[in-house]
Amino acid sequence: MVRLRGHHLLCLLTFVGEGYTPAFTRNYLRIAARLSAGEAIEIVEGPDDICAPMLGTPDAHCDNESIRSRDEHALAATAESLGIPLEAGSILVLDGERLGRLRAAFADGAIRAACGGCEWSAFCTRVADEGFGNALINAEAAPPKRL
Repeated sequence: MVRLRGHHLLCLLTFVGEGYTPAFTRNYLRIAARLSAGEAIEIVEGPDDICAPMLGTPDAHCDNESIRSRDEHALAATAESLGIPLEAGSILVLDGERLGRLRAAFADGAIRAACGGCEWSAFCTRVADEGFGNALINAEAAPPKRL
């Protein structure tokens, strides 16, 4: 099971193989493959499997209060978009339908409030504007239609 914090539910929508460091990117590529294969997600509070390579580094922001706030906002928006309750301990499988719904909501800005102030926001906007064609998680799913 892949352990993910709230805001990484948004980040995974636009992951195209770029990241903070080579180790971070390699780790994220492994996680992307697991999620694309249908592995379940366990929602966690604080640092998760994606954060792992950054923990203990000087630029790690994984424990910052601003990131925890981003997690809360992202988790609430994701839960609302999917129409299911999500909290720490929840288990979620991102099938094609759910992934498509989240990508459509992301592209339309409906679940992007948590992205404010993120250094990757403009990059993620470009990925969404290009129809998520290069996104690596469940890349075989048809690109979502705009809502």
